[in-house]
Amino acid sequence: MAGGDESPPGPGEGDPPMEGPERAFFGRRKGKRLRGGQEQRLAELLPKLRVSLPPDGARLDPAGLFPEQKRAYWLEIGFGGGEHLAAQAARHPEIGFIGAEPFVNGVVKLLRAIDDQALANVRIRDEDVTALLAALPDACLDRVYLLYPDPWPKRRQRKRRFVSDASLAEIARVLRPGGLFRFASDIDDYAGWTLVRAARCRALRWNAARAADWTNPYPDWPGTRYEAKAVAAGRRPTYLEFVRETHPVAAPDAAGSLA
Repeated sequence: MAGGDESPPGPGEGDPPMEGPERAFFGRRKGKRLRGGQEQRLAELLPKLRVSLPPDGARLDPAGLFPEQKRAYWLEIGFGGGEHLAAQAARHPEIGFIGAEPFVNGVVKLLRAIDDQALANVRIRDEDVTALLAALPDACLDRVYLLYPDPWPKRRQRKRRFVSDASLAEIARVLRPGGLFRFASDIDDYAGWTLVRAARCRALRWNAARAADWTNPYPDWPGTRYEAKAVAAGRRPTYLEFVRETHPVAAPDAAGSLA
């Protein structure tokens, strides 16, 4: 990432005022051909872990996805190859993890980690996360991750980015007061894009007081291979953390007063 240490990334050029939820923010569903063991895990292990949505618009209680009550429930949106999710799940067996990823090749990588490490605290939504978020009840999650999402860099593609006013409102809704939303990207423009939209979300507060708070990884960060490649290529990651406000305040209007 090309940003400096002393100021956060700025917004993208031609920043639109507001966005709605009607966007397709992921690309292809499948990449390289799967091997035999991967196909077997898809057929045998995934059905045991798959998060299916309740019928007739009913709410999905995260606690009901696990055989025993967990201390807290965390969601990772677009877990890629599952490295971060698997590392956190191994470190925190008391937490229930939900991973959402429509890319089949990423799902099979996480399934292997679950199988190899006997992780009993992970459930998988292998579809668009938008419907999952809509099905979750208010204040049911303690943490939400969105790590290195597809930046859709071309200007005409930016409407496909996951972060929007609507998606941040949904994330804020499902987070309990004091819960955390963590966003990481190696693309300055996307980090700035996210800051602009988070500033418009009254229920989320950027938890940063100095430059190190967005240039240094999170305290429990395990790192990923994608991140290592980005750093090797000269792109500097940004790590944003937002807190779900207990009592959201009104955002300032154009004149600087509270609306």
